[in-house]
Amino acid sequence: MTTIIYLAHLNPLTNSHIEIISELINNYSNVVVMPVIFLKNDVEVNSRSFPFNFETRKKMLQSIFKNSISISSNYTFHAPYWRYLPPIISPLSWILKQNILKGIEKNYLTYTGDKAEWCLLKIYGFKPKKGTRRILSATTVKDKIYRSAIGKKMDWESDVPKEVAGIINENWRVVKKFADIKDSTIRITGMKFPMNGYWSKNIKN
Repeated sequence: MTTIIYLAHLNPLTNSHIEIISELINNYSNVVVMPVIFLKNDVEVNSRSFPFNFETRKKMLQSIFKNSISISSNYTFHAPYWRYLPPIISPLSWILKQNILKGIEKNYLTYTGDKAEWCLLKIYGFKPKKGTRRILSATTVKDKIYRSAIGKKMDWESDVPKEVAGIINENWRVVKKFADIKDSTIRITGMKFPMNGYWSKNIKN
């Protein structure tokens, strides 16, 4: 029995993510999806780039896949996030690997559609399988949702399953909170981190 691990933002869950996970279900006996989580003082950090918290994203996944996948919270970074860098050299990055593989049997693979991420996963010994990168990105969908929240007519609902669209609408106050503010994200070695908590766990929300 082979387990496939999908490490992703899923913020929000899009039709492209659905295609990827559906293919994994068809090809592997056990699919574990791990939406990334950023914690500061044990509280999840959300931002314009990461608006929906883990529980909301978990609800999105469950609304489509029910019990056909496992959803894990083990892909979690604890502030200050700079301690995980540089990759390979940072001891904390190896602890993160151990946490991700907690409860995972030895016969496993990881999935990625990104070449840079494939290289990093390979170096860490995650046994990555390279997939096809989809055209539709969560960033594009988020942009449509935010533009819709500030009064522009945008068709974002066709980019997500109707169940997910319903969950997003249920959390529209979250969308409106981040729709008209500047993004506070830092990108290092292909990985995005929220600025809140990157340097110090004592940064105020």
